[in-house]
Amino acid sequence: MVELKRGKGQMLPRYLFFIYFFIFSNISFSEEVPIIVITASKKPQSLSTVGTSVTILDEKFFNNTSEYFLGDALGTTTTSANFFQSGGHGTASAIQLRGMPKRYSTVYIDGVKMSDPSNVSNDFDFNNILTSQVSRVEILKGNQSSVYGSGAIGGTIHITTKKGGPGYEKDVNYTTGSHDTHNLSASISGGDETKNYYIGLQRFQTDGISQMTHNDESDRYRNNGLVANFGKKLSDTLELQSNARIAETYLQYDAGCVTSLFGCSTSRDHSEEVDGVESSTSVSLTYKPIDKLTNKFTVANTYIKRIYARTPGSKNTQQDNYYGERYALLYQGNYNFDLDNSVVFGLEREDDQMGYNKDSTGRIDSNAYVTSKYFDYQSRITKNIYGTFGARFDEHSLAGGGSNEDSHRGTLAYIFDDKATKLKFSYGTGYRFPSLFETLYVWNSRNHCVNGGSNCKAVGHKTAENSQSFDFGIEKSISPNLFIDLTYFNVEYKDALEGWVGNGGAGSGSTTQNSPSTTTSQGLELMTTYKLNEVLNFGFNYTYTQTYDGAEYDNPANSNKAGSQMVRVPRNIMNLVTNIKIPGYKNLDMTLRTKWSDEARDYGNGNPNRNSADGGSLAAFNDAELESYLVNDLSIRYNYLNSFNLYFDITNIFDKKYETVQDYSQMNRSFNLGIKKRY
Repeated sequence: MVELKRGKGQMLPRYLFFIYFFIFSNISFSEEVPIIVITASKKPQSLSTVGTSVTILDEKFFNNTSEYFLGDALGTTTTSANFFQSGGHGTASAIQLRGMPKRYSTVYIDGVKMSDPSNVSNDFDFNNILTSQVSRVEILKGNQSSVYGSGAIGGTIHITTKKGGPGYEKDVNYTTGSHDTHNLSASISGGDETKNYYIGLQRFQTDGISQMTHNDESDRYRNNGLVANFGKKLSDTLELQSNARIAETYLQYDAGCVTSLFGCSTSRDHSEEVDGVESSTSVSLTYKPIDKLTNKFTVANTYIKRIYARTPGSKNTQQDNYYGERYALLYQGNYNFDLDNSVVFGLEREDDQMGYNKDSTGRIDSNAYVTSKYFDYQSRITKNIYGTFGARFDEHSLAGGGSNEDSHRGTLAYIFDDKATKLKFSYGTGYRFPSLFETLYVWNSRNHCVNGGSNCKAVGHKTAENSQSFDFGIEKSISPNLFIDLTYFNVEYKDALEGWVGNGGAGSGSTTQNSPSTTTSQGLELMTTYKLNEVLNFGFNYTYTQTYDGAEYDNPANSNKAGSQMVRVPRNIMNLVTNIKIPGYKNLDMTLRTKWSDEARDYGNGNPNRNSADGGSLAAFNDAELESYLVNDLSIRYNYLNSFNLYFDITNIFDKKYETVQDYSQMNRSFNLGIKKRY
């Protein structure tokens, strides 16, 4: 365990907890806690019985939020969910759970795994998910590999798109704002006792801001989206559910210089562009022959394509084309022995494919598959103790020449007799298989290639990274007006696939390899909600994260002095939401969102302001420091005749200039005005 030491930026947590509990220590206790149904173990379950740390954003939250993109909404509403973005709307963005890089969190949309097989680390960017399409998000923190497989080391994020309900509804939403931003969405939905449907269309476009801090041209972004689903009860024992989501996107971006181990070799003119397609589809049949047994069969597909203009000024005449695709066959069973004991079990097969068409070298394709078996047993052990134990067994067709991995998880939840206090604990092991890129590709004479190709060298066998983690915490309702959730977590993983390792000398080829290292992350999560009176409501969350990047700092040749924290992970993050109900105007309210983020380490190599063609020196592979920042956003909402929602937002009120990725701009002061209408 890494010791929590006092240092720069670390005095705040101690005083924060002291002041907070001193203020609220005289508030009386409550005997009731709300029950919320979730899917932490792939089945409906009361939140009060779950030993895993969970954050739930429901349909009410998404109906009221004025954030355009899901990543922006998640980054301020929960603990240990650090959001970073390389520029304005539509640029590459990600969520880091519990201080882990984004590749250690899995993302699902309507049950379909959304990682990109053509991505270097087989992870997923949040840049194209609009909030108007979403009805619910569940964030499960901690090691979830025993249920959700490879990569779910920091946690897993489950996104549910909007569904139809009884009757017939039409929704129209329109927002306009700074930087010539327009967001229009419309949907129809409905259903009855045997069927439901939803069809939603969206068009988002903006002239944008400059992606990078050293120039002032605008980088445009466009997103045309469709969300649709249909469900039908075919008989008393058989039910059909289908889901589809597609986003067609266009982004202008700043590529800067082309970098290698030897610095910037070619300059760019900061007018590059990328076209993209992102989709997920699934069809499920649920068969329930008896009350105790439920069987679910699912066929799912994920498809992501990116087309980059490869040469400055070429637009789309010279391109680098990438596509990643996944087909999945899934079976899940759920057997309820009685009211207190049940088991979830399943079989899965995922086939990943990627294609890379580099203009100068021709097309490259590769594929791999994973087969899985898992179970998760839930039990009410005593009157007050609820527990789960699960295990998963996976086999990868390529990793390590064909690799078997298993993972395990156990959780406990103890509910006191007052029903207002819960102690929770979880322990889990996990793994991440190497991606197709990490398994097969090398970098040789500035070209990618597949192992065995004419320009390739032997890559060697990469094995899965392995991890273990635990957390324990307390959830407490103090009167109906105050709720506190305090959790300690500790995560570590070994054999990291990090960086480029020489493969036969300089210039002869490089590839990723397992490094003999241990990377750790530990910290504290505090989340509270407090209703002072009918006028003022507060939501507060704070995360303290101390990490050690062993994959880099176990290397004696690393001379970086910026600190050993994981990149882009601030040690301290605080979010405060203040909601004000205007007295005498029950339909009018204001919400002030305040976020403070501590300084953070980042990579400093390869940025355009270090390009010799722009008057700087060659790219230096030294780390940089992201400065701390304080940002305030204000939202004003008015409900008219219970049918129209009018809202006005000011983002970054004080026009703070800050970065969450080195040298990439974040939004300046911006204004949004919108209307939502439900028929």
